[in-house]
Amino acid sequence: MAVNTLDIDHVAARAGSRDRAIGLWLLAICVCLFAMILIGGATRLTDSGLSITEWRPVTGTIPPLSDAAWQSEFEKYKQIPEYRYVNKGMSLDEFKTIYWWEWGHRFFGRLIGVVFLIPFLYFYFTKSIRPELLPKLITMFVLGGLQGALGWYMVASGLTERVDVSQYRLAAHLGLAFIILGFIFWVVLDLLRQTGSPAPRFLHPDIALARDGTIALTALIYLQIVLGAFVAGLDAGLIYSTWPLMEGAVVPPDLFYQSPWISNFFEHRKLVQFNHRNVAYLVAIVAFVLWWRTRSSAIPGSARRAQHLLLGAIAFQILLGIWTLLAAVPIWLGLAHQAGAVFLFAAAIYACHTLSKPAAPRSAVSA
Repeated sequence: MAVNTLDIDHVAARAGSRDRAIGLWLLAICVCLFAMILIGGATRLTDSGLSITEWRPVTGTIPPLSDAAWQSEFEKYKQIPEYRYVNKGMSLDEFKTIYWWEWGHRFFGRLIGVVFLIPFLYFYFTKSIRPELLPKLITMFVLGGLQGALGWYMVASGLTERVDVSQYRLAAHLGLAFIILGFIFWVVLDLLRQTGSPAPRFLHPDIALARDGTIALTALIYLQIVLGAFVAGLDAGLIYSTWPLMEGAVVPPDLFYQSPWISNFFEHRKLVQFNHRNVAYLVAIVAFVLWWRTRSSAIPGSARRAQHLLLGAIAFQILLGIWTLLAAVPIWLGLAHQAGAVFLFAAAIYACHTLSKPAAPRSAVSA
């Protein structure tokens, strides 16, 4: 019997070691996605996204290597509205600057695919992946491919009639990036956190309220991120660099002047900025109420600490947003604000996880 027990312990230890290795690999993917989101933000802030006018998933990996190749790419760019109406007269050296941003964004996306695929194949053929984990990993890879296709769909919107990409497609592209990041990070937490048994079906009322409230808050944070994409897509952050008022008022005039009225929420720059400001206040209020409620002794310590982290991340992100607005969105602050959004979303996912899957008791972990 003792031998059998040792054998079981050995198998469990090997499974735990494999889970940890997979978790660390997926955590590295999360870091890559964080960098990818920042590179995408820099591409948007430097107006570089339309510099490559073709989608070549394989051959596009190689940048122009000769003067003739550079000139050919430049001539293609000259055919689109952005060049004719915004950048007419741009020099070849100026074109190279925006080209490298977009090429880097696309290349890094391909690189993430490689960083995902090669370890996945290794873990698969060494039978290190538990059966219940395999569908999740395949879903991650498929979503990554869809994200690349959606990125091209976004770029294509600015190549014929517009001088910029569609704000709708930009919001969809960024929104999917955060869904992928959140999904992978949740699996990372499953693999790396020392959790006990799943939360029981019938929870203490305080825990149930905190869990449901944190899920709702995470959804609200996600909405705020998507609204931020509309702000970026319409350059709405540039029209009012005052806070807390807009046009000297809490509610500026003429928020709804377009028809149909619902289009104002997505196409009227004043209302888009107004909504992004005020949803931020709503996020802060909901987060504070949740933080106050999680003082209950029924809430696990890890969950209380996660709420502290989440509230701090929200406060920091709001202050950073106000600074970015007052400074008229310099590139470095715009990127810092986007980085803050990634950290905030990750903190929200972590807070949800601590309430859904409580940490194992110290004695259980040490044993």
